[in-house]
Amino acid sequence: MVSSAESSIRAPYGEIIAEFPAVFRDLWKPARYKIFWGGRGAGKSTAVARWLLLKGTEKKVRILCARETMLSLSDSVHRLLSDSIAAMGLGSFYTILKSTIVGANGTEFIFSGLRHNIAAIKSIQDVSLCWVEEAQVVSNTSWEILIPSIRAEDSEIIITMNPDLESDASYQRFIAHTPPDAIVRKVLYSDNPWFPDVLEKERLYLKERDEDEYAHVWLGSCISILAGAIYAAELRRVDSEGRITRVPYDPTRPVDCYWDLGYGDLTAIWMAQSMPFEYRLIDYIEDSAKSLEWYLREMQSRGYLFGTDWLPWDIGLHANTQLGSGRSIEELMRRAGRKVRIAPKLAVADGINAARTIFPLCWFDRERTVDGVNALRRYRYGEVEKTGSPTRVPLHDLASHGSDAFRLFAVVVKPPPAPKPKLTDYRPAPRSPWA
Repeated sequence: MVSSAESSIRAPYGEIIAEFPAVFRDLWKPARYKIFWGGRGAGKSTAVARWLLLKGTEKKVRILCARETMLSLSDSVHRLLSDSIAAMGLGSFYTILKSTIVGANGTEFIFSGLRHNIAAIKSIQDVSLCWVEEAQVVSNTSWEILIPSIRAEDSEIIITMNPDLESDASYQRFIAHTPPDAIVRKVLYSDNPWFPDVLEKERLYLKERDEDEYAHVWLGSCISILAGAIYAAELRRVDSEGRITRVPYDPTRPVDCYWDLGYGDLTAIWMAQSMPFEYRLIDYIEDSAKSLEWYLREMQSRGYLFGTDWLPWDIGLHANTQLGSGRSIEELMRRAGRKVRIAPKLAVADGINAARTIFPLCWFDRERTVDGVNALRRYRYGEVEKTGSPTRVPLHDLASHGSDAFRLFAVVVKPPPAPKPKLTDYRPAPRSPWA
């Protein structure tokens, strides 16, 4: 257990006393952003949950509890808030419902994933407090839609996270480049006066076994590459050679598009221009639960001269590739005037090897492809499957969709032929002096 002379603070509510680690006293200071980040065992989630419950007793407020993905309420902080209500003796004030929590004064807690409900987030009203939990995985696209949606007077966004990659959108947006009117506090297990003995044993064991992983898990240090990252070496080289930068669009060349399709799942689209000696990845779109028409309109809004749309070989095998339209994607796209081709079937391992081959020729636009690049960084192998012999299988998660679209790009892309020299450019080869 950690102890200090000023290890905790107490927040009164009537006869109720809620205790907090002293580092969280900044929760009571007004600020547009309050960022609490660090390592495991600091009590970040519990402190924010208790503070929000207390704020909800002071006056009627609407509180959004968000995370990047929330496939069901069990993925949310609903259970943590419910347990905190019981622990703080607030059961007579709050009513815990199946999908919300409401207070006697009209305070309301609502819960939402960002990635799959971004349209609903845009139209959300009267949110005074927004808590984004597990924020290290929130995409740049989600932030750009969420932040202006929290627009009530004196509204606040509270962020809790244990960082992964320094390049992650949340780390760059709030820690590496802190916005105005923000409180940023790094909190560790040593700041928690109620740090349990069982976690202390785990902490000491990891410190002895793996110092780098210990620094990441318990001290909140960023890691350069996720464990099992498939394109780790390739992305190190991309970074070291400065190939994530401002990549210009060449209006004299077509932009080809490479799709990974989903409806309930994510759809990801890379947009690239092929040059004689390089590939320019100039743009990237990903979203879910959108119609094909929505994606086509979004692409047209970029103002590019489009070439070919490459679709995955298995497009006709799954109903969700129809994006909710009931008609085939290929048919709908051709009717919309798009030039469509279907990629050849290729084993995942072969596609990964193809991607590794073309990485040295790829340049990525720093702003427009940030979510796609982060997907590539987070694309990693899962557990070994034993089917006669051990095989490594990429995880199917948020990172896999953008990575699958990139793999399709690697399989089908071909550089345009180098321009032929004009007749006036011809020069006879010099003769050998020994001829």
